[in-house]
Amino acid sequence: MSDGELPPLVMLLSAHAGAQADRHRAIWAFDGRLATIARTTSEAMIGQMRLAWWNDVIDDPHGVKGQGEPVIEQMRAAGVMAAPGLTAMIDGWEVLVVEPEIDGQGLRDYAAGRGGGLFRALADAPDAPDWLDEAGQVWALWDLSGHVGDDALADAALGQARAVLETMPLIRWPGAWKPLRLAYGLARQDVLAGRRAPVGVSRGMALRLLRLALFGR
Repeated sequence: MSDGELPPLVMLLSAHAGAQADRHRAIWAFDGRLATIARTTSEAMIGQMRLAWWNDVIDDPHGVKGQGEPVIEQMRAAGVMAAPGLTAMIDGWEVLVVEPEIDGQGLRDYAAGRGGGLFRALADAPDAPDWLDEAGQVWALWDLSGHVGDDALADAALGQARAVLETMPLIRWPGAWKPLRLAYGLARQDVLAGRRAPVGVSRGMALRLLRLALFGR
């Protein structure tokens, strides 16, 4: 997945990562590849096999598995193959692959794996505070709400995200984690308003992102 294939919001968020922009884009590309597996898998066992292959690539100590695969090459070039949270992301996406109907526990498992893992990977923080995982969960549930055709599942994802928000402390984001602060800020605003994640980046969202970047709210 080249930069040209990354969603516009991902590109905007990564632009705030400064010298870490390549690293952020590579991790987002990995998340996008896992999303494609979840979206295109019709048989759970096949999907699990595809996800297991990615686990094998990440665990390969010699760095030879998957050579030539664009996302893997991008990740290796950016030095993120050992980033914390990558295997958790796979576990989170696996929930959507294997569960025919996602219940509350399934949503929590998905959010903890995909969202918590993604935010730890982007922050490069193996010993991240609990609130960083929770912020990632809110983002993942919000993102899911905008990409499923099942209205009940979308509403349940937003409800679970709101439940996580209600228990979170006041966050003081380190400056280096600005892209994560922005991603979480967008999700938080929509979750509190009961809005699903939009598809693409509208002018309104771009303005919201700018306001968050400048003023933090």
